[in-house]
Amino acid sequence: MMKFICGTLFNVLMGVILAYVVGVNPAYGAATGAVVPAVLGNFMPAGSVFEGVYTEVWTGELIKRLNAGLKADWLNGIPDYSAKVDNEVIHLVDVGGDPDVLVNNTTYPIPIQDLTESDVPVGLDKFQTKATRVTDDQLYALSFDKFSADVERHGNAILTVKYKKAAHALSPYSHTDKTPVIPTSGDADAAGRKKMTVKDIIALKRAFDNMEMPEDGRVLVLCPDHVNDLLEADQTFKDKFYNYTTGKLLNMFGFEVYTFVNCPYYTNAGVKVDYKTAPAATDAKASFAFYRPRMFKAVGSTKMYYSEARTNPQTQESLVNFRHHYIVLPKKLEAFGAIYSSDGKTEQSKGQAVPSEKRWAQVRREAAETAEAKAEGGKPATDDPNEELEV
Repeated sequence: MMKFICGTLFNVLMGVILAYVVGVNPAYGAATGAVVPAVLGNFMPAGSVFEGVYTEVWTGELIKRLNAGLKADWLNGIPDYSAKVDNEVIHLVDVGGDPDVLVNNTTYPIPIQDLTESDVPVGLDKFQTKATRVTDDQLYALSFDKFSADVERHGNAILTVKYKKAAHALSPYSHTDKTPVIPTSGDADAAGRKKMTVKDIIALKRAFDNMEMPEDGRVLVLCPDHVNDLLEADQTFKDKFYNYTTGKLLNMFGFEVYTFVNCPYYTNAGVKVDYKTAPAATDAKASFAFYRPRMFKAVGSTKMYYSEARTNPQTQESLVNFRHHYIVLPKKLEAFGAIYSSDGKTEQSKGQAVPSEKRWAQVRREAAETAEAKAEGGKPATDDPNEELEV
């Protein structure tokens, strides 16, 4: 009641003032201020003195992009070498073979054997988001914190891409003795893709056993197609390996089992599709497995780039984007494998040469060399060849 009385008095006062300004009888202004809002009803935002004059409803609820690739629990436990990163490069040491062991030796002096080591520098990948704008008009008009929401979207975009690339890196290029790639052997579905069976997982286990890989630390990451294949197989499998409460698969056959949406694609010949290449219609996602102690991961620097609207008087907009360095790789091309969806017709390709991949450290060095070459033609070279150059 008090709100109504105060609102009416305010409306009457404003009506009198407006009437005086436009040169009409103040009594008409007072009557208009009291009567018109009551006749028009709720025309102002709720809680306002001028309720009913104008309203625009904002829920403030953000409808975010569906994305199941923001978590990668299968990376947990992989040796983390982030503390060893220097200038976005990490150095591994390949210790080569182990010393020979003599059994019941009677010959002296014992032979001398040299053990070799070699340095393996690995540059971290660089992930950058494109700059996005937030105008001052948007900040004043919207009912939610658009800048914070945009920053979160940048972070989620980087997480999705870096985990997808990590899954790709932990999958072998093609079948070898040390990187087994197993074709599925089940019945074909409507698209001609052979379904995964429990036997395929056992075949991968056997390949790992033959490599004398310790059982503690084996990880299997199943793609959605293969998870569904197993769940459709028979009720016995679901009862043994499926948790009806969490909806997740349980560990099986010595593997810690996870699922991941953004698994890598393989061709019908069992060759991994390049990360930057769009998969063909006949390519399908594969499951992958690895021995955790033989993999590594490292996180480098993360930097936000931001320009404020006040520094851009013409557009009055802020710009923001991020740069992040990260890498996940096998320490050597061994102790990881995959199960790919075969069509049952195409012969599997084995022992294919793994294509080299340029990472940011190499791109950076090549850019510095290019800059030095240009300097010889009269253009200035960089002061430091290790300086980070944009290309």
